[in-house]
Amino acid sequence: MKKPLLLPALRSKNYQLFFAGQGISLIGTWMTQLATIWLVYDLTNSPLMLGIVGFSSQIPSFFLAPFGGVFVDRFSRYHTLIATQVLAMIQSLTLAALALTGVIQVWHIIALSLFQGFINALDAPARQAFVPELVERREDLANAIAINSTMFNGARLIGPAIGGLLIARIGTGYCFLIDGLSYIAVLAALLAMKVKPWKNVVTDGNPLQKVKEGFVYAFSFPPIRAILLLSALVSLMGLQNTILVPVIAEQVLKGGAESLGFLMAASGVGALTGGIYLATRQTILGIGKLIALAPAILGMGLIGFSLSRFLPLSLFTMLFVGLGTILQIAASNTFLQTIVEDDKRGRLMSLYTMSFLGMIPIGNLLGGILASRIGAPNTLIIDGIACILGSIFFSRQLPALRKIMRPIYEEKGILMSNKA
Repeated sequence: MKKPLLLPALRSKNYQLFFAGQGISLIGTWMTQLATIWLVYDLTNSPLMLGIVGFSSQIPSFFLAPFGGVFVDRFSRYHTLIATQVLAMIQSLTLAALALTGVIQVWHIIALSLFQGFINALDAPARQAFVPELVERREDLANAIAINSTMFNGARLIGPAIGGLLIARIGTGYCFLIDGLSYIAVLAALLAMKVKPWKNVVTDGNPLQKVKEGFVYAFSFPPIRAILLLSALVSLMGLQNTILVPVIAEQVLKGGAESLGFLMAASGVGALTGGIYLATRQTILGIGKLIALAPAILGMGLIGFSLSRFLPLSLFTMLFVGLGTILQIAASNTFLQTIVEDDKRGRLMSLYTMSFLGMIPIGNLLGGILASRIGAPNTLIIDGIACILGSIFFSRQLPALRKIMRPIYEEKGILMSNKA
């Protein structure tokens, strides 16, 4: 009986199905991300090539996510998700077949990563915008959003941890195969749902005009603009560690795939801790402080990790990398989903996808170039400093942003006292 009180969103049958299916599938997805990075590094031994593959896998999100948001606001998010999951399954199984038969080459990985990027540009905003349709009680929405963003970003850190251990035991090909099969869980969950018929709340119009409306809505409102810009900075600089950790594990710590797995597991523990905290918070009040503090935690973790030459110390610093990452991303997601107008939800979440996933490929390319010239440790120090500076700048904006948010919180019934 305690669980529904702590996590009220799980009272809804559809959300239970969504949570179970997506949780399994997302872990498989991020497990594949790490397996891909390790395979590329094993084939090429090139930090630059790691950056290129990372760039190709997510650059479609940067350019196409705004149009994906328009699509998601016009068409059934439920049917969109079924289609994207089927396509993603095909992509993973193709990757598995190439790896297990031993014919895989780097160009195969780049082409399939690019294909996955196109899928993600539609899937990410659809998944984020679908969450409000899954809860039966309006008051459970904030909790559902927190659980969903925690699940997504937690899987992003837990999946690679499992992947690192599996790579060391059975190889990358089987990681791809497990990921492909994991989509069965999410498809079964989606098909088991009883979803209300889709009602189009957006009037017909030029897609470019709709994209423009989404940008104007987001960037003319200071709190949303500030959070999107901070998310972009963290994704550009702070998340470069995902492609540089394999380099650190091998070149600095003198380990292999198993050491990489332990490092990502430590990051996953930090992420899980932050995720549990966010999912069990009773109110959105005070979330601005979390969004401001998180990049500083991430930045200090990155600097500590870059300076460490001792595996246990590196594992300790990765706890803070995981914690800071999930607090920033999930808290920002929860805030945006709580205040957005329903008819603009898909477009705003596509811009959030653009600022989060869309900036990662540019960061990956930048990180790969820097690491090939000044080394991975020095690159991570620069990344950490950038995150800390972003935290300081956002903190200085926070008092003014709170004043703007007060009337909105009061209108939505979130603010019941004098605390902002």
